[in-house]
Amino acid sequence: MQNKKSKYRFCLQNSTEFLQSFSVRRCVVLFSGRKALQTNITMSSPAPKSPELSDKSRKYDRQIRLWGEHGQTVLENAQICLINATALGTEILKGIVLPGIGGFTIVDHRPVTEEDVGCNFFLDLDSVGQPRAKRCMQLLQELNPDVNGDYVDEHVEQLIDGQPDFFRSFDVVVATSISERTIMRLSNVLWDQNIPLIVARSVGFYGVARLQLREHCIVETHPDNKQTDLRLEHPFEELKKHMAEAQITNKVPWLVVLYKVLQEWVDAHDGQYPASYREKSEVRELIRSKMDGEQENFEEAIKAVNSSFGGGKPSAAVREILQDDRCVNVNTESNAFWIMARALKDFVDNEGNGLLPVPGVLPDMTADTNSYISLQTVYRNQAAHDAEIVFRRARQLLKELNKPNDLITDKDVRLFCREAANIAVVRGTKITDEFDKGYHRSSHIASVLEQPNSLMGHYIVLRALDRFQADYGCLPGESEAESDTTGMKSIAAKMLSEWGIGTPLSDDLAYEICRYGGAEIHSISAYLGGCIAHELIKLVTRQYRPFDNTFIYDGSTAQTETYKL
Repeated sequence: MQNKKSKYRFCLQNSTEFLQSFSVRRCVVLFSGRKALQTNITMSSPAPKSPELSDKSRKYDRQIRLWGEHGQTVLENAQICLINATALGTEILKGIVLPGIGGFTIVDHRPVTEEDVGCNFFLDLDSVGQPRAKRCMQLLQELNPDVNGDYVDEHVEQLIDGQPDFFRSFDVVVATSISERTIMRLSNVLWDQNIPLIVARSVGFYGVARLQLREHCIVETHPDNKQTDLRLEHPFEELKKHMAEAQITNKVPWLVVLYKVLQEWVDAHDGQYPASYREKSEVRELIRSKMDGEQENFEEAIKAVNSSFGGGKPSAAVREILQDDRCVNVNTESNAFWIMARALKDFVDNEGNGLLPVPGVLPDMTADTNSYISLQTVYRNQAAHDAEIVFRRARQLLKELNKPNDLITDKDVRLFCREAANIAVVRGTKITDEFDKGYHRSSHIASVLEQPNSLMGHYIVLRALDRFQADYGCLPGESEAESDTTGMKSIAAKMLSEWGIGTPLSDDLAYEICRYGGAEIHSISAYLGGCIAHELIKLVTRQYRPFDNTFIYDGSTAQTETYKL
């Protein structure tokens, strides 16, 4: 017979041995004042606007390079609600308090226990017996005095019953280690209120996070391989004029070289632009034939041939957004994104002749200053011209919908036009749907469950843990691991049977989840908390794509997987 505390010490011992044996490659951003450690993430980093930095810019310099000053402003005005100040919950808050979230509120009715002190970095023995929400709020605030903290010493079910509108003041709600009943109730309330919800749990070496959102519109998606829109196939009048006056030398930007050689190739091919690899190879050879010795701009033009075509035309994903009913039929309920999308659609259908606005962004090029700036000015002027048309249309729509003019600013439209080729809309599913017996994604779960080294079994065992807690009023393994393992296997088998899945749950997974007795290991919760904090920042700033929609972590193998459930 093992008691809860001895099992917890056993998990801590395993945690230490694990960290000594494995080097976990972190894929989150860790913040500490100005300094940020970033590994395994590829993101664009805009340069600072000026060497003269404000106090805020100096403090948050590294992260502002990721999401810009406008993203930082949004972050500083955001409010997050955490339900249950577990080790995982406080690690999530740490990851957003350090970069400067506007404020957070902890909802937790439990007092601090000795077990909390053993796994929660933000608690000490002096905290035992005090309200866990209050104590964690106080210690988290010490990390960043710019962040406002609050707490509610009540059970979340009381808020759902008595104050369902309590959650409307938050941008995102995060819930850790809540019961199956609470998950379903909270899921329904927040779905109706259109507030994103993340439900997460960390048990032993396993962790899971599930994101629920109704609709999430993203302007700045920051794609890893962003294509530069140069309009080589559809040059606008000012670009044609500029190129006609430019002379090819070893000091002009490579774009001038490519444009002029491309026009020569097109004239020889009945006005057709190169599309196949062979045709693009011909363009490269034509550029090479005009080189006189080593000319860096010519070399850059040769390298750019493969990536410089196709700009301006809306991708299939963007066309889907522009054809969406929420774009075509904007109304008084439409938000700024959909109104700007409709204005963009009108531009594409009319002035743009099927093309998106010119973004006005040029890549780095080897050239003398004057020739590069003059070329850059041509693109920027056209971008400003196109954005002005979209802005006037957006203002007209605001007037027709009787919405305030300041809902959409000129700056908003310029950003929207610059990023138009990569805008995205993510529509999620409700967590409650996963608890239906006829769950429509069960066939997907079955197919993934049969794959070797899949983490879908971890999802099943963690779902079975929630069901076990609902049925028996305690977590598996809190009293006896051996007997509870049988109960967990039975619950998992029943759950899989309800979904029409014949693949049984692994005996090892059932035993392993019971061996932990519901205990958290701080290092595992810290890693998972960092990942979730990263996703929170994406949701709040509306930059980068959030995970879609279930994230599983196995700390014993340092393995992660994302499933759409």
